[in-house]
Parts: sequence; structure tokens; C-alpha cells
Amino acid sequence: MRQMYKSFFILLVACGALAAQEPRTQLLWPEGAPGAVGTQDADKPSLTIYLPPPGKSNGTAVVVCPGGGYAGLAVLHEGRQVGYWFNSFGVTAFVLKYRVAPRYHHPAPLNDAQRALRWVRSHAAEFGVAPDRIGIMGFSAGGHLTSTAGTHYDKGNPSAADPIERASCRPDFLILCYPVISFTAEFTHRGSLRNLLGDNPDPKLVESLSNEKQVTADTPPTFLFHTSSDTGVPSQNSVLFYLALREKGVPAEMHLYERGPHGVGLAPFEPALSTWSDRLKDWMKLRGLLP
Repeated sequence: MRQMYKSFFILLVACGALAAQEPRTQLLWPEGAPGAVGTQDADKPSLTIYLPPPGKSNGTAVVVCPGGGYAGLAVLHEGRQVGYWFNSFGVTAFVLKYRVAPRYHHPAPLNDAQRALRWVRSHAAEFGVAPDRIGIMGFSAGGHLTSTAGTHYDKGNPSAADPIERASCRPDFLILCYPVISFTAEFTHRGSLRNLLGDNPDPKLVESLSNEKQVTADTPPTFLFHTSSDTGVPSQNSVLFYLALREKGVPAEMHLYERGPHGVGLAPFEPALSTWSDRLKDWMKLRGLLP
């Protein structure tokens, strides 16, 4: 059975890759990112753009943030495969390469995510994307970055010389997959905390980036997926964020599976767990994101 699912998934990704247009990469700051410590590839945050087949775009876009504990990026199963999966039903995907430790710490990853949202919004017409249907999705530590982008945003700077900086960086919806959320609870993912903020972070900064404490009534509608048996990032992270959303009256949907390891991506080899992506599509239809 497992081999059958594996073969089917490989076929699905291959078909998606053939049907979609060849992805291209766009630097977020072609002249150099703010705070860059060098000119290597690791110093150049970018978006890899996955476009649906011609005429198939439905106007919704998602910035995808792979996980990796803020020390690396799982760009295949939490990036490339997800981009082609979104393309298969008309969503335009932008996989974010954000800066990570040890070269970078906060606020570099958040700056990259905010810039990605501004860039997509300012180029919405070019890609046939509705500027009010631009979401952000994250896995594991990428989920922390996503929840940070969904709780720390601005409307843009209307007087900025760079037209991209005039665009809002508020996402229209959030998709959180086994996310790191809390930096203050007993189940905090210490690796992500250390890689993002260092060994002795300011307690006020730790509190600010414990995102279940930063939810407001204006936080975007959110979809969450986790497993109870996740020992890498305990599911209490998702539960805390969901409860905070409900307290503030923010539309939210959470799917908590009993079994499944951390870092599964689309979970193509897990017959039951793989249904989480179907639940996401259902939620996106409910939100009017898949017209």
C-alpha cells in the first residue's frame, strides 16, 4: 500500500511539473538585501515562482515558507512539491528562500517574508493574482515565520521611494503546518528559538515572537494542521494559536491527526495523513479562495 501511494505521488508531482510552467527565481532585493553580511547565495533571499498552466490561474497566490529550524530550508518536500501541488488546482505559488542561521537571525527572516508579500502584491496584475487573495504558508519553523508575518505587519510606506515598499505586507490568510508557535511555553522548540534569537535573547523580544500572544481581531483567517504524535514540534503549538484565534473571533480551522511524524510535507506515503491537503482545499473553497 505504501509503495502504491509513493508511486501515485511521484506520478502526481511529475504531471504537475509537466503541466505547470517552468519555475523561475526572483531576488527580493536585486541590489542587495538590507542587513546582508555578504554576497553569497545565502545572502540573497528570493522567490521561486510556480505558475499554473496558461489559462488555469484562479487568482489566488500563496507564499510558501519551508521549514528547517531557522538553520536550513526543506525546499523539496516543503517547497517545490507544494508549489506544483498548488499549481494543479490553479493557485500561483511563490516558494520563499529566507535567510537563516548561523549567518542571520531576527529580524532578517521576517524582513524577507514581509518583502515577499509586498513583492507578490505589487506584482499581482502581472501574475493574474487578486491583491486581496494573497496568503502565506509555513511548515515547522517556516510556520513560525508564517505566524509572525500574520501577527506583525504594516500597511506599507506610501512615501517610500521603492514602489514595492508601498504595498501592504499583511497576508490575507495563513496556512500553518505543524508550526512552531510559542517561544515561552514549556514545549518551545529550543532549536528554532536559539537559531532565530541567539543564546541570550531579550525577554521582551521572546514574548513578542511568541505568536499565540500577538493574535488580534485583525489576524488573518487561519488553517492549521498537526499530529498528536509529533515529537519534534508538539501539537500544543497549533492548539495555542487556534485558541487565541477563537478568543479574538478570527475564522480558523484546525485538523489534528492522531498519528504522524514531524516534517511530512504533503505526507504522500501516509494514506490517512495525506488527506490533510484535501481538508485545506475544502477550507480554501469555503473562504472563496478557489472560485
